[in-house]
Amino acid sequence: MTRRLYGDCTLRLLARAGLSFCSGLLGQAGKALAIRAAGVALAVLLAGPVSADPLVWALGDSLTAGYGLPPGQGFVPRLQAALRGAGVPATVANGGVSGDTAAQGRARLLWGLRGLGRTPDLVIVELGANDMLRGLPVAQTRANLAAILAELKRRHVAVLLAGMRASRNLGPDYVRAFDATYPALARQAGVPLYPFFLDGVAGRPALIQADGLHPNPAGVGVVVGRILPAVVRSLKAKPPA
Repeated sequence: MTRRLYGDCTLRLLARAGLSFCSGLLGQAGKALAIRAAGVALAVLLAGPVSADPLVWALGDSLTAGYGLPPGQGFVPRLQAALRGAGVPATVANGGVSGDTAAQGRARLLWGLRGLGRTPDLVIVELGANDMLRGLPVAQTRANLAAILAELKRRHVAVLLAGMRASRNLGPDYVRAFDATYPALARQAGVPLYPFFLDGVAGRPALIQADGLHPNPAGVGVVVGRILPAVVRSLKAKPPA
């Protein structure tokens, strides 16, 4: 996930994820995602409509940028397809840059928002994995994420904070401090938390690319299927005052 290893994917910021979702994708994984999407669609129908054509911005690193995946198979286009399949006519814009730390995400936050052309209805903040992989001080990561959340709150933009967990080989003190960061930030900022972006994928080699870090297409299907209900709920929630 580091910039040294993966290169600068800044151009991904300019691409809107309007790519189509391939029907029948991934066999059983695709069927599981379709079933989950159908369940979300029912929940949306019962709870009432989301505002028309919402805009979701995924602000993150290589996990949202779609590193190592064929066109249309990354998190952003797959989430957009899943939302539309669930009856939410959302556009999901790619704000993922491979290698970015929380500090780098903070540095490009304002011009990234300007580049969207309008205020997003929801920002998914998925940052911090590269801080952890580089062993950066947890306090530094927390301060940068807190600044991102504070700026989005100031602009009355709804947020879904996607958490990350530290690699267990970094030592108990670092793991404990890093893992506690996301729940603490969510409470402090008053935003919903999706506890672990790679839930259901981490530690499962069949769902991970050869680099041992990034989800393969089947893994992305699991990520999207699990986070989808939280995204729908966040879109329906009122933005922070």
